[in-house]
Amino acid sequence: MNAPDIEIIITQTKKWITDVVVGCNFCPFAAKELKRNTVHYKVLANATAITALEAVLALLRHLDDNDNIETSFLILPGSFPLFDAYLDLVDLAEKLLAKENYEGIYQVASFHPQYIFAGSRDNDPSNYTNRSPYAMLHFLREDSVSKAVDSYPAINKVPERNIAFTREKGLRYMQQLLADSL
Repeated sequence: MNAPDIEIIITQTKKWITDVVVGCNFCPFAAKELKRNTVHYKVLANATAITALEAVLALLRHLDDNDNIETSFLILPGSFPLFDAYLDLVDLAEKLLAKENYEGIYQVASFHPQYIFAGSRDNDPSNYTNRSPYAMLHFLREDSVSKAVDSYPAINKVPERNIAFTREKGLRYMQQLLADSL
């Protein structure tokens, strides 16, 4: 993938974070990190499980070496179009964190264009809290997450609020919001 394509993908991802994640307040902590410019983006096109895990390890080491980066996205365009295969990758990434002694240091969040929460239906608007323009793994610093969660009142109500918001807006609205990021 050439440089302009990478820049387009990063721009689209930033737009999705700004318009959807921050705009819908799905994550009450995302806006602060965007403003501070502490979000790192890595694009790996047409990844396999092996190349994605190699990139995960490199990204974790990059975070180790750069305290000024709060969070990082591994964006995987053209990769893992099937949600079940993507979930296998998420599982492997979590196992890699444990194997490499990163458990408790970093955590992974998952986003995918076809994201479906367990027990929900494909057309449930609440799936759009985790639907993104591309398959991606989001790595967060565990200490920072703990501090943010401890300082946020009623953090356990955020998922409920997000579900209510998406269902109130409806499927068509959420579909269009995601489509507008591309």
